[in-house]
Amino acid sequence: MPNTPMTIKVPGKLMIAGEFAVLEPHHHLVVMAVDRFVYASIQKSDTNSLTLQDFQLEDLTWEYKNSEVKISSNDRRTHFVGDAMTTAVTYLKENSITPDPFALSIKSELDDASGVKYGLGSSAAVVTSVIAAILKKYLPDSPDPTLVFKLAAIAHVKTQRNGSGADVAASSYGGFINYSSFQAEWLLKEYENTTNLIELVRKEWSYFSAEKVKLPENIYVCIGWTGKPASTKKLVNEILQLKKDNPAPFRQFLTISEQAVRNVLQGMKEANTSLMMEGMKQNRAALAQIGEAANVAIETPLLTQLCDLAEEYGGAGKPSGAGGGDCGIAFMPSKEKAYELERAWEKVGIKPLILQPNEQGALEEA
Repeated sequence: MPNTPMTIKVPGKLMIAGEFAVLEPHHHLVVMAVDRFVYASIQKSDTNSLTLQDFQLEDLTWEYKNSEVKISSNDRRTHFVGDAMTTAVTYLKENSITPDPFALSIKSELDDASGVKYGLGSSAAVVTSVIAAILKKYLPDSPDPTLVFKLAAIAHVKTQRNGSGADVAASSYGGFINYSSFQAEWLLKEYENTTNLIELVRKEWSYFSAEKVKLPENIYVCIGWTGKPASTKKLVNEILQLKKDNPAPFRQFLTISEQAVRNVLQGMKEANTSLMMEGMKQNRAALAQIGEAANVAIETPLLTQLCDLAEEYGGAGKPSGAGGGDCGIAFMPSKEKAYELERAWEKVGIKPLILQPNEQGALEEA
């Protein structure tokens, strides 16, 4: 049988509602997988090699030594992939599977060809693609999405030390997800105190939940890019600083955000579009309010225009993710209104992205 590579495609993400609040225990967020992908190709090889096409890093050798994958490169951009490979290979070893040497190649289409970042969850999708490809190739049965999610979450938090994991969930499960975070501090502590990954994966992650939900059929998704990449980490740190320095507005924000997300979810589950739109508008207002209290521009002038225009054309829009630039998302009541909105966005310098929800998660072969 020819040694043909197996290629897994993993979707990127956009946050719908519940940003910042999701960092707190038991607070929910709605996240959507989008139809732009990271591709991970894996095949048997004489030697272990790794290619990261987007960084022009080709045929890097690697070895698994002292329970860790060591990549022959000092390039910091290999860290996420190295930690993901370590996690996947260690999990296989714990299951008494020693993989033959393999060549792994990663390619992402989540950012623009020019290198511009849209905020579609690149590192999380890359980590998920590595885990999914290695597990799918070497486990006797195809792994379920929750196993992929948990191992990818462990690897991602190990490298990044923080984050909600919602981007990993979108990449693992696909579609729209009602998500609550495992809590990065909890996961890091559990990881440091556990002797093996099998035990940690089997354990109940009491803060974590992920439930697939559906978008009402008569709702159209529009995504606009404001031309300014944003630093999620910086914005999150500033909001967390507010929580420490001035907890009252933060607590108020959590209450409003929770109600908004509840309305979005109820609207989705009951196909009640006006309730869903109402929830989006409430969440937009809550984010603007917390931004003001923390003295950070979550809603930049172009994001304000993006959202205002969505409302003008009969829909609802809000910043997606941490704000400060990147993308905004709008839900529109008809195809015609969606088209009109995108033309109006273009006139003010907002780039409509050709993105749609993607139902499949990480285990789809390309």
